[in-house]
Amino acid sequence: MYQRIQSPEAQLRSIRLLISLFIAGLVISGLTAFPIRIQLEIGHQLIQHYAWDNALSKWLEKVYLGVRETDSHYPFIAYGTDWLAFAHLVIAVAFIGPLRDPIRNIWVIHFGIIACIGIFPLALIAGHIREIPLFWRFIDCSFGLIGGALLWHCNSKIKRLSICP
Repeated sequence: MYQRIQSPEAQLRSIRLLISLFIAGLVISGLTAFPIRIQLEIGHQLIQHYAWDNALSKWLEKVYLGVRETDSHYPFIAYGTDWLAFAHLVIAVAFIGPLRDPIRNIWVIHFGIIACIGIFPLALIAGHIREIPLFWRFIDCSFGLIGGALLWHCNSKIKRLSICP
């Protein structure tokens, strides 16, 4: 099989692009966790306006009602999602190390791969216990799959870069 040989500089740019995509995914996930109720209200309005009636719209309506009711009576519960959002942002900061020096900080990439693998049992087991629909658990697993694939590819490129003369 033919494999194109890249210069170390090109390899480094490619690695930094992959890490930057991963960081962007974490930051976007984190920032969108803060305004959960607002996002669900927008989704609720769209579902009502277009009269959507499918498994996804029914699930989103159930989540919207749960969040609205909980927020009305127990707003402190949303503090948990604030911490979830904060954790995404903090983890994103950890990836600045490999962005700057991927070879020395490859352990952060390994940490990320392990975390992405951990999404699967969490989503499938805890999701079942919390009565999350299977299709939504698969959506959650897709984050682990996509993030893990990015980091796996990044890990391979870092290993190749580390053996360059």
